[in-house]
Amino acid sequence: MVAEERLIKMHNWYVIQVLSTKEKKVKRSLKENLEVAGMEGLIDEIVLPTENVLEIKRGEQKVREKRLWPGYILVKMTLTDDSWMYVKNTIGVIGFLGGEKPTALSEEEVKEVLLDIEAKKEKVTQKHQFEIGDRVKIVEGVFINFIGNVVEVFHDKGRLSVMVSIFGRETRVDDLEMWQIEEASQDVEEL
Repeated sequence: MVAEERLIKMHNWYVIQVLSTKEKKVKRSLKENLEVAGMEGLIDEIVLPTENVLEIKRGEQKVREKRLWPGYILVKMTLTDDSWMYVKNTIGVIGFLGGEKPTALSEEEVKEVLLDIEAKKEKVTQKHQFEIGDRVKIVEGVFINFIGNVVEVFHDKGRLSVMVSIFGRETRVDDLEMWQIEEASQDVEEL
């Protein structure tokens, strides 16, 4: 029991770089093989930072989980040669942040990151963050490639209105869905 308490006190948080889009699979592999590999005392917790994002497409609202740091997971563990090899040899793991000599995150960094993750899990954020006055480009529909300014936003419906210039006259384009526009780059001139 005393040896186990010492191990817990030696646990530190490390950032593991993994193949992008394989974060869930790596987390599952690390957890499932802990007992078989004899790592249950050395690896305490594995966290995949995610947030819930509301996406509205073609009138349908969908909440999906989005990775906050694609290609990275957090692992609370005691770093030994065996635990390092166990994590490093897991399929999908590229390596530890810090290379051959991984650097543990400081207590302040860990506290800040975990609080941020908890806060983001509790709420749902909008995928598209357009606001009135934003310069946008229409990428789908009748007014494709027109540049304009957002004049009205309906986040609950996933729609907005844009003011574009057609033959030198300001024209309002209503009822555009969020996915039909993108942020216009600064160097783009109006058509």
